[in-house]
Amino acid sequence: MALAGDDHDLTHLSPAAARLGHVFGRPRTIAVVCVAVLAMVGWLFLAVTIAGALGRGQAGTLGFGMELFDLPARRELDGLGRTLFDALCRSSFGSATAAAGIVGDAALIFVMWCAMTLAMMLPTAAPMIVTYAELADTAARRHEPAVSPLALIAGYVAVWFGFAAIATALQFVLIRLALLDPAMAPASPLFSGAIFIAAGGYQFSELKEACVTRCQRPFPFFFARWSSEPRAILRLGLQQGLTCLGCCWAAMLVMFAVGVMNVVWMAAIGLVMAAEKIATTNRLNRTVGAAFVAIGMVLIASAGIAHWPVR
Repeated sequence: MALAGDDHDLTHLSPAAARLGHVFGRPRTIAVVCVAVLAMVGWLFLAVTIAGALGRGQAGTLGFGMELFDLPARRELDGLGRTLFDALCRSSFGSATAAAGIVGDAALIFVMWCAMTLAMMLPTAAPMIVTYAELADTAARRHEPAVSPLALIAGYVAVWFGFAAIATALQFVLIRLALLDPAMAPASPLFSGAIFIAAGGYQFSELKEACVTRCQRPFPFFFARWSSEPRAILRLGLQQGLTCLGCCWAAMLVMFAVGVMNVVWMAAIGLVMAAEKIATTNRLNRTVGAAFVAIGMVLIASAGIAHWPVR
């Protein structure tokens, strides 16, 4: 979809339609609305699913911190939320006896991970998307062809939906290994600690630093590769998605350590990833890395203490 930015092209429309066309002919408006709507869809799906646990006073089973949302059992919070909760968090996905329904279970888990990527990653990509939209908006005001930011967003989202497919397969393996329980919460503090330490170590890597630096400075990337071809902008979205994946994949996998449906940690990790991308230095990366390693060591130490013999 290309935007020309010529207001005279709307003169044949009614005044109301012309005003609407003028608003949505602006790339910045399109970008902001699309990011907000898609992120809201992701959080709404997750909220409806969590409502199934809230309605039963079982939020604490979804991971550390979720007990804050435990309420007395309430029938009005069941409904669709109960159905989704039962399907996702009480399914036999990954068990040896679930071969017949594995496709349906996998599809539901994949949708859940897609919702998580929309809810957690799109807000962190907003500065990058708005940067492209502002360049496109400038071109449109000069009556130069500019590709809609929807093409960029499509490429970015495609990468993270690919991650969602990989996470779904990984979740299958972890359940088969009994490292996740039916509510998708970690079954072992040793497992959780190992994930935290691995994710913390990645925060100090050169790849992490290179990816987050590019995420912090999208303007040179777009300026050097500017194009009026939709396919080229779609490729830019894919490239930016891969860069973001290189920056954030380890932090996303921390969800396996704290509970896949743990919205407290979803929000916290999402805020951390967003802060990393708007920071002017990479000092925050190392701070987060040190915090992850410390949490991992505490979890592993607590597992060891729990197994000490009592005399």
